[in-house]
Amino acid sequence: MKNKESRRSFLMKSTAATVIGASGLSSILSSCGHKTNEELGLPPLLDRAPKGKKLKAGLVGCGHRGTGALLNFLSTGPGVEVGALADVFEDKVEACKSRLKQYKLDVPDEKCFVGLDAYEKLIKTDVDVVLLVTPPHFRPQHFKTAIAHNKHVFLEKPVAVDPVGIRSIIATAKKAKVKGLNVVTGTQRRHQRDYIATYKQVVNGAIGDIVGAKAFWNQEHVWFRRRQEGWTDMEYMLRNWNNFCWLCGDHILDTHIHNIDVINWFTGQHPISAVGYGGRHRRVTGDQYDFFSIDFDYGNGLFSHSMSRQIDNCANATGEFIMGTKGYTNCKNTIYNHDGRIKWQYEYPKDKDGKSTNVVKISPYIQEHIHLVTAIRTNKYVNEAEQTALSNLTAIMGRESAYTGKKITWEEIMKSELRLGPQKYHMGDVDMEFPVPIPGTPIKSS
Repeated sequence: MKNKESRRSFLMKSTAATVIGASGLSSILSSCGHKTNEELGLPPLLDRAPKGKKLKAGLVGCGHRGTGALLNFLSTGPGVEVGALADVFEDKVEACKSRLKQYKLDVPDEKCFVGLDAYEKLIKTDVDVVLLVTPPHFRPQHFKTAIAHNKHVFLEKPVAVDPVGIRSIIATAKKAKVKGLNVVTGTQRRHQRDYIATYKQVVNGAIGDIVGAKAFWNQEHVWFRRRQEGWTDMEYMLRNWNNFCWLCGDHILDTHIHNIDVINWFTGQHPISAVGYGGRHRRVTGDQYDFFSIDFDYGNGLFSHSMSRQIDNCANATGEFIMGTKGYTNCKNTIYNHDGRIKWQYEYPKDKDGKSTNVVKISPYIQEHIHLVTAIRTNKYVNEAEQTALSNLTAIMGRESAYTGKKITWEEIMKSELRLGPQKYHMGDVDMEFPVPIPGTPIKSS
């Protein structure tokens, strides 16, 4: 299948879908006063989930991150267990089972599923919670199926790779709410105690009105796979998914979404447009860029510079920065006056010698699952799917601006019919081209 939907032509084809603006993310920075965690939509910061009904988890996507997510879920407290495993590849399921056995956990063969339809088979079992941790291209369909079968869901980020997938996630999130099914996503900074404490300082006026921001994720080139003899096109792409845009959305989604989400969270809104650029110089597989630099316009004179890079032997850093009229913050743990003096700082737990550990008491990777289990057992409903979808769409808007060289507005990206990837999935060869995007080329209708 050739890629008929040009990345540069997505603006030419749009649905009549209603644009989701900043409503639902209304700014609370100037009027909230000193509110509680619950009033601010923040998670309960428990060390362990409360006792309650036994919960079985089913893992869809048994790679390194998926297995880690399952172990995080099993670390939340008593009465949680693994009920089933699913992956496209049998060796991934076996590797997950082997790792679980180190913790004296075993999953019977009849609860292990392999193949492109493995997720459906798992979701139809008696599991209570489904952890969706496959390559993100498949997340919208997997989420839709899980909610249709009345499962609570952990939804790893990114939640989709294109606007069509984002709209699907939002629609399914609304169905989950009607059914009372809890959904927690993998934007773990929103469950990280130091970030939460800093956010509360900002909301309560510690830096005044927000006037500027930046977000950055610069690192070495992450993993990639060389093609092995005997692998079909589909098998190769799935095993090297982190390097194909249709599967992961490019690294601006896969990693930098965390920083973009923090800026949306702290400002209480999403941007109204993006102008960006990027390029590819060093990557050795796939069709992605090596770097992005995006100017997000949040309206009323507020801009955020967003940059991400994956190139070896370069200056690296990850984080966020927000400037206010009364000071600034790194969003993670410190508020500064304009002269650089520390105004407030998060207090981390101390070690046995009384020194700061510089690490939060509970890992945010576990804290997010504590939130999910707690919500299920206490009937304190949580559904983070739509807020994460909006941050995800922010990253997609930035990516498409860089790919095309065009200014992209929120209305345009929300309405876009851009869908990445093949229409049908099979484990054979795929007639698909992977041209590297060239900004500034003429927009074509097809």
